[in-house]
Amino acid sequence: MSAYIVGILVPLIVTLIIRNNSKKEKQRGVPADVGGEPGVAIRNHRVTSPVTTAWEGVTTLAELFELACKQYRDRYLLGTRKLISREVEITEDGRSFEKLHLGEYEWLTYGKTFEAVCNFASGLSKFGHVKEERAAIFADTREEWFIALQGCFRRNITVVTIYASLGEEALCHSLNETEVTTVICGHKELRKLVNISGQLDTVKRVICMDDDIPSETPSIAHGWTITSFADVERLGRENPIDADLPLSSDVAVIMYTSGSTGLPKGVMMTHGNVLATVSGVMTIVPNIGENDIYLAYLPMAHILELVAENLIAAVGSAIGYGSPLTLTDTSNKIKKGTKGDATELMPTLMAAVPAILDRVRDGVLKKVNAKGGLSKKLFHLAYTRRLHAIEGSWLGACGLEKALWNFLVFKKVRAILGGRIRFILSGGAPLSSDTQRFINICLGAPIGQGYGLTETCAGGTFSDFDDTSVGRVGPPLPCSYIKLIDWPEGGYLTGDSPMARGEIVIGGPNVTVGYFKNEEKTRETYKVDERGMRWFYTGDIGRFHPDGCLEIIDRKKDIVKLPHGEYVSLGKVEAALLGSPYVDNIMLHADPFHPFAVALVVASHPALEEWASRQGIPYSDFPELCMKQETVKEVHASLLKEAKKARLEKFEFPAKIKLLSDPWTPESGLVTAALKLKREVIRKAFAEELNKLYAS
Repeated sequence: MSAYIVGILVPLIVTLIIRNNSKKEKQRGVPADVGGEPGVAIRNHRVTSPVTTAWEGVTTLAELFELACKQYRDRYLLGTRKLISREVEITEDGRSFEKLHLGEYEWLTYGKTFEAVCNFASGLSKFGHVKEERAAIFADTREEWFIALQGCFRRNITVVTIYASLGEEALCHSLNETEVTTVICGHKELRKLVNISGQLDTVKRVICMDDDIPSETPSIAHGWTITSFADVERLGRENPIDADLPLSSDVAVIMYTSGSTGLPKGVMMTHGNVLATVSGVMTIVPNIGENDIYLAYLPMAHILELVAENLIAAVGSAIGYGSPLTLTDTSNKIKKGTKGDATELMPTLMAAVPAILDRVRDGVLKKVNAKGGLSKKLFHLAYTRRLHAIEGSWLGACGLEKALWNFLVFKKVRAILGGRIRFILSGGAPLSSDTQRFINICLGAPIGQGYGLTETCAGGTFSDFDDTSVGRVGPPLPCSYIKLIDWPEGGYLTGDSPMARGEIVIGGPNVTVGYFKNEEKTRETYKVDERGMRWFYTGDIGRFHPDGCLEIIDRKKDIVKLPHGEYVSLGKVEAALLGSPYVDNIMLHADPFHPFAVALVVASHPALEEWASRQGIPYSDFPELCMKQETVKEVHASLLKEAKKARLEKFEFPAKIKLLSDPWTPESGLVTAALKLKREVIRKAFAEELNKLYAS
């Protein structure tokens, strides 16, 4: 018997040693020789110098798109679901919700899309727009957004991108600052424009992506010429004009950040900047190409989505459009009994922000807990076995067992997003380790966590496909150098042991040219070194792991010094406390005048109601439940549990909390379109509540 056990254990131990050593030995980022401010710099192990283009002879996004359309002419490119009906559902308490019944995807081939792009480009010129003027795209993500963008590129027109959820003040600021003359929008956004028409200085033309132009928008009221997207295409088809293609150094996009502090800033991106990031990502996503289908639902006014769609279109893949409200079969706007976007499309690739992945995780756990019994036990057993396997334990490592758990348990979870996802890109904000691991196990697909900024065209770092670690954002993209520089005030130094730490500075051809009409801010955060390399100073704090991967550990703006000298990192604490099942969102508040921190907590509706039901706590509505002392006590205890798991210091933990019943949405103006906190806006909106927390 002992020999039998040894015969089993020895191979297992040897395998584990080999596996662990191979993980340690794989170098993903290597030291780089760079100029500029002293620091520790890393480059991707695949390249010796930053990549500018992955396609020989291609230097602009317009050239890249034309090349792809010629190469993949008869393949599907853009897909949109047919709207069968709109229905109004009325709940028991009298509230009404719009529900959509959506049909199958209807597709445009690469060839037909290129025709539409050429027609729109010609039509835009015939409509009166000249290339010296700027055009804005102000709409939700959809195929017309992509066609309009590429159409503008063919006439070398700089596109101003604006989030569909942007408030009136920021919208006016963006359009007036860039002196936009033509706005391309949906009918919902057209209504917003009409409301502020008297405050817009330069707008002359509006192109509505929808044929049903609202009747209350007569052009005589504001002196604009308003027409439909289809009419502009028809005008171009009847009056074709030769392309006027841009140069690599021409500004392709002025992208307005969603503004987590103050008014949004316009970041100027050249064709070369965006192409560098597209090329960098293209070289590290394995086997991306004609067999892939990408689900597009994030705002295309966000650089993550804009880069993703340009990449997908460059490699012969298909893009199917959806929305966050119609993503799954149980999404808010999907008619009960009909398919969500993911179920209908069955994508292989998708991008996501952490908030979306957190919702998928919470939704799965809610269903598992609701079923209870054997189903719940089986799920947690399967999850534990797969977790041990990924983390290097022999438990659950057998391929046969993995296939069994996938068939018995995880197949149903994967069906939520269509069942064929092979890779997810997460960006826009830090992804919690728990959510990353959960999604990886349940969907059976790696999550490439990326780090980048609008100012770097989303280029920075990107997790390798085979990297199963969590909490890190990978090595530099092939288009970027990553450098850490000392920040003595915060106590982060490149000489720190065991890892170099400091402010993250990104250099490479993807680093943008600066902020539009804001030279002071540009000089403050962009620098060109003696070798001509352009660097962006991010304000984020990171550390390098021995294999060259980056971990984000802090942010300069988020650090607050308490009266006794302790430093509190707001973002770090919030990321830890978000692990509580009772928390939908949270903002920690600390200031130099109080010795403790407090927090505003947006409560998770289903989790708290389930707890109240188990406890037999009576309440008339959710706001009343959030006001109850026992509810606040329960949530605070849950936060303390998460704080202990994350090993937070006592002074980092919020001494008092305020529970809020209403969610923070981009429409409310409290979070950005990428779902990042607008700290100053929230602080002002809840000043009274914060004051009471400190006073009580």
